[in-house]
Amino acid sequence: MSIADVARRRFLAILGAAAVVPVAARAGALPVIGPAADFALVRETGAPLARRDLEGRVVLVDFIYTGCPDICPLLTQKLAEVQDALGPSFGRDVAFVTITLDPEVDTPAVLRDYAESLGCDPDGWAFLSGNLADIRKVATAYGVFFRKTPSGFVDHNAMTSLVDRSGRLRVQYMGTAFDPAELERDLRSLIGEAGAT
Repeated sequence: MSIADVARRRFLAILGAAAVVPVAARAGALPVIGPAADFALVRETGAPLARRDLEGRVVLVDFIYTGCPDICPLLTQKLAEVQDALGPSFGRDVAFVTITLDPEVDTPAVLRDYAESLGCDPDGWAFLSGNLADIRKVATAYGVFFRKTPSGFVDHNAMTSLVDRSGRLRVQYMGTAFDPAELERDLRSLIGEAGAT
């Protein structure tokens, strides 16, 4: 079985687990999907950032590219709404991590300009780039598949993942049609699990 086949099977398993999350979220604690994948990439500031640096906070992980004409800016704007709704919890209890799918174009400086243009708060929101092999490994681990086309666009699926304070993957939202209020509720639920292990 190829690595791609294994990744696709993991992706489908994650989708199956994620599909029950809204019901579980209403019934009580959010389910645990499994350990969240590690990453060690470079921030829009040029500083390194690894997932382990964020343990102790709830972490939202998503993937975009700055040249995207449609779903990426829409997704980022929806997340900026949630950022604002979280108030003082954002940055202190919750961190957002957005990883580019086009590192050849999306240098730290390009990502910094993109984040500023969409009102993303750098105190709690990191935009990461790195080498393509590392990004592909992380994206695949979070259920995101992508390929750059000859025209320069990047074909990809959209997946937004929530990781709890202990580094466990808890919720995944597929696409951009999720309700920001539901995402905020799920984040607050994970914030409230401060003592979870």
